[in-house]
Amino acid sequence: MGKAEHDSLDQALAALAGFGPDLANGNTNHAPMAVEALCELGRHDAVFPFIERYRAELLPMPSARERIDPANWRAALAKPERAGDWSAFFAEELAEAPWRDVLDRWAGRLAPGLSAAATHGVIRVGHAVRSLDARESRERVRELADALGSWACTYQELPTARSAEAPALGPAEAFARVPICPPERRRFRGSIVSALEGLDDFPEFAPVIGWADLSGDGGERLAELTRLFARVYVSNAHDVLTSIVFIHGITSATALGHLLPHLSDANAGAVLRYGWQAGCALYTAFGRAAPAREVEPTRLGAAELVDRAVAHGDEHAIKLAEACLTRNALAPDPAYLAAAESALRLLPAAR
Repeated sequence: MGKAEHDSLDQALAALAGFGPDLANGNTNHAPMAVEALCELGRHDAVFPFIERYRAELLPMPSARERIDPANWRAALAKPERAGDWSAFFAEELAEAPWRDVLDRWAGRLAPGLSAAATHGVIRVGHAVRSLDARESRERVRELADALGSWACTYQELPTARSAEAPALGPAEAFARVPICPPERRRFRGSIVSALEGLDDFPEFAPVIGWADLSGDGGERLAELTRLFARVYVSNAHDVLTSIVFIHGITSATALGHLLPHLSDANAGAVLRYGWQAGCALYTAFGRAAPAREVEPTRLGAAELVDRAVAHGDEHAIKLAEACLTRNALAPDPAYLAAAESALRLLPAAR
């Protein structure tokens, strides 16, 4: 990537720096994630047209109200109204220590709440980390502060029950045991977050976190998770809502791949474990079918998929196309491109 291409991301992040983690329509601000994905796809020409189209929904970052006490930070978790406080807090953290040290410390601390804002917190951190790993700049460090802040202020833990008798199974075998919540017991109130909150009333889900053996090479375990969640998408995405839901299973796991190389073994294990739990939670709350065993390969090539995603313009379609192409390049599986193509059909194109 040349200097001009690096600068296009920095310029985009500078243009987005004053905006908060939420949109006027109540959804999550995807702009920093989408522009980083567009740059990763080599489509720097599409970055500012995307921002201009998206700008109408952006809201200012809430003003910092009260400094977060480093000794009592847990008291400020899961408080969206303190987004500005958290961004200021992480800006201080990143001014005082290398970004990799801050990331490692806080990824471990925030891992139990990895489902924050339907996993958008960790996804945004993943995009920020990849950009910093490519080149450090003031804009990219600031984006990491905002990304970590978005994870902290929307922090959401899922029900967890550990058992000494938990089976040690590979992810695919363990996933076959994951229960689907019956429709009459679901608690969907218009958002993915509400459906995940509803799992508090579905105790069958709580032991899931301990079922998968995620020990050994973290990169290999992550590859198993991304492949698994791509196949979950293929068998369960059938409309706009379920497409968006199961996109997050793929993109959140892909984001972990950008974090893992910078984490200690203990913290890498933690984010993998809670990433597994988050993907299972989406399935329990919205699923209807087991992961696809056989996936018919798409006829779309990578270049055509990128062009179609950019022309489509939806932030989820763009981010999924990039995530699927990234993972497919590392370990090809037809489910990746099939999922990306499906999203282009199911999601409404941006206006």
